[in-house]
Amino acid sequence: MEKDQIREELSSAYLDFINSCKSLTKDEFEYAPEGKWSAGQQIEHLIKSTSPLNKGMGLPKFLIKFRFGKANRASKNFDELVRLYKEKIYKGGVASAAYIPQKVSFTQREKLTNQLQHNITSINLKLDKWTEAQLDEIILPHPLLGKITVREMMYFTIHHANHHRNLIKLYLKGV
Repeated sequence: MEKDQIREELSSAYLDFINSCKSLTKDEFEYAPEGKWSAGQQIEHLIKSTSPLNKGMGLPKFLIKFRFGKANRASKNFDELVRLYKEKIYKGGVASAAYIPQKVSFTQREKLTNQLQHNITSINLKLDKWTEAQLDEIILPHPLLGKITVREMMYFTIHHANHHRNLIKLYLKGV
């Protein structure tokens, strides 16, 4: 997937996620099965995961390379990256402490969805300053996947919104 398609898919995935959350009633928004996250917590989790990416995408590229290194392999495609993520989840991978949300009330919905939309808009604007080659050359750390290319991080970020939207749908089927 090239930059233009990444930008479109990122915008679309998060718009779908946000619109799904905005369509929920108060009870649906705050509902969570035992040991799972509510829709509000899913939003906060996505904010916590897109905020460092947003910040990182704006750093000078030489600094990112110095800090994390350069890729020693070709980027995986979208499907390969999603498969790898699902394998990690299946093997018990969970969000680390920095990405675990607090309790979220319905009154926070607008503020949180606006923050998430801001993060995605900002990431897309910063993506414009990256070349196709840099997306495959520069790596970033992912808490579950290890060091992955920026292109792979974009793929993960797209999938992540869809993953959490699907979890919300799954959890609400039981209501």
